[in-house]
This record gives sequence, structure tokens and C-alpha cells, in this order.
Amino acid sequence: MSQVLNKESEKYLYQQVIDMIKKMQKSDVLRVGDKLPSLRKLSQQLNVSIPTVKLAYLELERQDLIEARPKSGYFLKGQANILAVPKRCRLTKDPIMVDRQHFIEHIFNAINNPKMVPLGISAPTAAYSAEKALARIMRQVLTKAGEKAVSYAPMDGYPPLKRQLALRYFDYGLQVDQSEIIVTNGAQEAIAIALKCVAKPGDVIAIESPCYFGIIELIESLGMLALEIPLCPVDGIWYQDLEKSIKQHNVKACVFSTSISNPLGSFMTESKKKQVVELLESHDIPMIEDDVYGDLYFTEKRGMPAQKYAKKGLVLSCSSFSKTAAPGYRIGWLLAGKFSDKARIIKRALSCSSSLINQWTLAEFIMGHQYDRYLIRLREILKCNKDRMLAKIQAVFPKDTQVTNPQGGSVLWLKLPNNKDAKELFYQAIEENISIIPGDVFSPSNRYKSFIRISYGIPWNKNIETALEKLSSMCKIL
Repeated sequence: MSQVLNKESEKYLYQQVIDMIKKMQKSDVLRVGDKLPSLRKLSQQLNVSIPTVKLAYLELERQDLIEARPKSGYFLKGQANILAVPKRCRLTKDPIMVDRQHFIEHIFNAINNPKMVPLGISAPTAAYSAEKALARIMRQVLTKAGEKAVSYAPMDGYPPLKRQLALRYFDYGLQVDQSEIIVTNGAQEAIAIALKCVAKPGDVIAIESPCYFGIIELIESLGMLALEIPLCPVDGIWYQDLEKSIKQHNVKACVFSTSISNPLGSFMTESKKKQVVELLESHDIPMIEDDVYGDLYFTEKRGMPAQKYAKKGLVLSCSSFSKTAAPGYRIGWLLAGKFSDKARIIKRALSCSSSLINQWTLAEFIMGHQYDRYLIRLREILKCNKDRMLAKIQAVFPKDTQVTNPQGGSVLWLKLPNNKDAKELFYQAIEENISIIPGDVFSPSNRYKSFIRISYGIPWNKNIETALEKLSSMCKIL
């Protein structure tokens, strides 16, 4: 077994050892039952320390991929219960009015209860916080700028932050003038502004199914109709369903996750993304892209924003730092294309401006290259947590459970066995101080009654494993 690790890489060496062993298993070089090299031998072969190899083996053991046998060493395990991926749902017949706010409020009460094991919340930065770095930078900004730092920001955003965002889009191959970017109070405000730019009450908005419930609630608050387009758990929107829906209904706009979706964690390929944009622009239908999880990819490369494929300026890009750096800062942005002038008017009417000190701090965080280094580590931890959670679910949940294997983000989408009632599980879990989210809030038409969303974007500890065991036990007696 010989493989040269890249010691110049920003990825930790122990993680490279883990990846190497997983690749060897996938390529059938290592098979179930094979003995792994001793700690000393592998450290010599790879020219790394024994503690590095030990850390890799401990993590593989935690993910239930290897086992330690007394006085014998480490051996590759088989996964006894490989769970299926949830199947696609049917295309809905008609758009409908949304009525989800009451139950969503109940869910938020559970999520925000500090006593809960927070499997219901999608807050990836909880797994690895940038708090200390951001606090240090904010103190520096306050020292340097004084009173100016707590003044009102320009209505459409702090120019140095907008410049950094424009440079990041340039890295994706997009020529964006910083004047086109509007800084918002999180991605939710960006999506709200975008919807107001392209639609009015009563209009039909095509959304993913399942879809993040915040978008569903937003459509409800604006008095619009939602039309569900099924998602593939692997690569996003089913193109044929979208095409059929456009022919049958007067779709005024779409809201789609263009890279990593929530809750499925699917990753839309560049070819499909281009195809979807071309289809929508051929019918002059604007697309609002929700790209908040775009930087939290587990694939080789980041997915490109759909803006890259727009020819008519009909793609409005929305994102934020809430999932990648600082949820409490509430800093997002909107790239509104041909709707930029209208978007500025709506932004001014809604909130005038966003926090200057928070924008200034994030601009410095990016300029010092700390943000990109932080993202590398955050992605590693999230992927590791995902593997741990999948291994635990496969070990303890009934064999007819179905679960996604997301390509990024911080959540799993899980179908309970025998169509068990997810709402009932939600209430039972609350009694055990465990928060989860039942699947039907991810659909305006009450779908996904036997699905739940659970998060691995939290610090991993024994409480998480115990909570999963309790959920499994509840499932068996529902």
C-alpha cells in the first residue's frame, strides 16, 4: 500500500489518510475482512506520524467502516444495512395557495429551545465556528473606524464587501460589476425582494419539491401560488417535469437551489443547470436561484451560479453568509440582473440598509483570505459528520428506512419505515428533548408525511448518537 499524501494541501493529513482508505475500498483494492497495516507500518509507508494514522483509524472506526480486534489490529468492515435513497415524488397537478405558517411557528419554538438536541436546525457553522476570528476582526474595525463603524451603511451595501463579492463571482467566470450587487438582511430578504421584482399576489411560482420551508412561508406571506416540481436526490430538478409544468401552467417565476438543495442535498450538474436556464429564458420566465449552500459542497468543485448561463438577465442570484460564516450577522446579497433598479427601490422600502459593522467585518474576513481557509475546514467537518450520521442511521434504524447521501450542505432527508407518521415522531421527540423537522412542512400540498429532516451541522458528541438511537426506538413503536 503506497500513496503519497499531499503535505502542501490545506486538507488535514489524517483526512487524506481516511480518503485514501475509502478510495481503496471503492476500487476493490481493500475488501471486507482485509487487515489494515499497523499504525507504525502505515506511518512509515506514508511518511506521516503515528498519531496522524491513529486519528484516521479512530475516525474510520467511528464511521463503522473498520473495527479494532484485540491483539490483531484493524480490519475493514462490511456495512450490514445499506439504506436506500428516497424515491422521487409525483408531479403535482395544480398550483395551490400555501398554508404553513402556523405549524412552522411551532417548529421554530422547538428548534430554539436550548434544552433540545438540535437535530432540527440547519446551522452549519455550529459544527465549526468562525466566531473568534470574526470577533477579533470586529474589534480591529471598531478601533480603526470608531463611530463610523456603527453608522448607517449605504442602502445597497458596503462597497468593499460588494467588491469582494464581485471578485468571487469573477473566480466563477462571471463578470459582475459591484454596483449590480445589493446587500440584504440574509438570503431570505434577498429572495423576498427578488419575488417582488418578478411576480405579484396570485401569480404561480414554481418551487422544488421538497423545498426549504422558509421559501414556502415567504410565498404564502406574499399571497402567491406554489407549484411543486419534483427534485432528484442526486442532481436536482427533473427537467421533464419542469418542461411539462411550464406548458400546462402560467408560471411567472421559479425559485430553485442551483447547487446544493435543502433538504435533499442534491447537486445540480452544470449541463442540467444550463439546460434549465435555457428552457426558462426561452419562455421569458425569471429564475431566482437560492445559492446559500453553494460553498458547502463535498464534490470536487463548487457548482457555478446559474447566472453564468443567463443570456437575457432573467436569473436573480441570492446568497448569504448565514450558512457559511455568521448566521447572526444577517448579511446576504442579491444579484438582480435586469431587475436591479426595481430591487433597490424594494430594498430601501423594506429595511433601508444592512448592518455596516457586520458588512465591514466580513469584508475584512474575506480580504485576509481567512474566509476561504475557514470554508475548507468547515466542509471537512461537515462531510465527516455526515459520514458519522449515515453510519449511525444504517446501524440502528430499521432496514427499510431510506436516507439521502447529500453532496453538500448540513442535513439528511430520511423516509421513515412503513410510512410512519413523521409529525407523531416530531411530538414524541420533543418529549425526549430532541428537535427534528417533519417532512410535510417542506411541501405546500402536504406531501412527505413520513419524512423527516435531521441535521449533522452541529458539534458531534455522544448526545447526537444517543438521540439517533432514541429516534430509532421511537420509529419501531410508532
